[in-house]
Amino acid sequence: MWERSMRVIVLGGGLMGSAAAFFLARRGLSVTLLERHRVGSGATVASFGNIRRSGRYLPQLPLAHRSRALWGEAERLLGRDVEFRATGHLRLVFDQDGLADMRRFIVDARPWGLELEELSPPAIRRRFPGLGPGAIAASFSPQDGSGNPRLIAPAFADAARRLGAEIVEDCGPVEVSATGSGFEAVTQRGRFTADCLLNTAGAWGARVAASFGEPVPMSAYGPQMGVTEPLPHRILPVVGMWSRAGGDGYLRQVERGNIVFGGAAERVAVPLDPGHARADPARLPGQLRGLVRLLPAIADVAVIRTWSGCEGYVADKLPVMGPSATTPGLFHAFGFSGHGFQLGPGVGDVMAEIIATGRTDTPLHDFRIDRFQTAGQAVGLEAGLS
Repeated sequence: MWERSMRVIVLGGGLMGSAAAFFLARRGLSVTLLERHRVGSGATVASFGNIRRSGRYLPQLPLAHRSRALWGEAERLLGRDVEFRATGHLRLVFDQDGLADMRRFIVDARPWGLELEELSPPAIRRRFPGLGPGAIAASFSPQDGSGNPRLIAPAFADAARRLGAEIVEDCGPVEVSATGSGFEAVTQRGRFTADCLLNTAGAWGARVAASFGEPVPMSAYGPQMGVTEPLPHRILPVVGMWSRAGGDGYLRQVERGNIVFGGAAERVAVPLDPGHARADPARLPGQLRGLVRLLPAIADVAVIRTWSGCEGYVADKLPVMGPSATTPGLFHAFGFSGHGFQLGPGVGDVMAEIIATGRTDTPLHDFRIDRFQTAGQAVGLEAGLS
């Protein structure tokens, strides 16, 4: 267990890092967060904003439940509205394989504390008119919903700063190393030292881990995201689908009426140097065709902006979370493979708990960093991306 005077460097200012900085500072630890650009400007701001628990890798649900509770407390904790809305998460089914997967997940998730409602086609039409006219079934999770990716990381960072954390932006590339007394980070904004280092560097997290002798099979990809002109507000839940055929389209309508959408388009490889991900307008027509079965009305609206972001995808689609297997005082939380937004507050809380107390009751065994060395190869677990 660390003394309250212990100093922690948090490397990376996305949602995971900014949340961790807040919860560490809340526990009374001395925290310095280092971000190469601006807080929340990487994968977090490129996120769809989906707060869902359906379709997750089952042993991840305790972490997802913990995080969902924190989303519900975010406005009180952070002192500002981050646009968390528990509008529900509707996941549509269009084929028999998807139906089998949905029903199996509903049964398997129940012992893990997640109750999903199965909806018939008449129930979908009655409760959610205009959505999924060809759907043969759907699952509905009423307590899930969405949040604003542009607001959440800066809100955590600002709240951490008010608790005494040092938030250092525009650091450029950061060189980190272990020293005789802890860790050193050298940046264009200066040199920083600490007793502990938390690696929340996102798509660059595997590089940091490798520098400490912990290789992780991870690649960087960018999703294609977009937003339409405002429409008359009629879609409350976040909408996705169950599909084995790579159909991971999803959409939601924000309070201003715009439809935010993603999926239904293959993610594109992104070089980590410089790490800039761009949407390709030429792929937009095909993407919208894939989304029409969720919402036919999307075929008749104008898309006003597209974007992408650099996300880290681990080979088995599961994150790396927990203490280093090689270096005392080093901790990791990266590689959330496109499904980390919902988990973000919970990840920050859990990592702060581990660093401050040396333990947590939230199960993380399947996310340990040495699983690749012990298994010899990636195991190909499916966590779901939509």
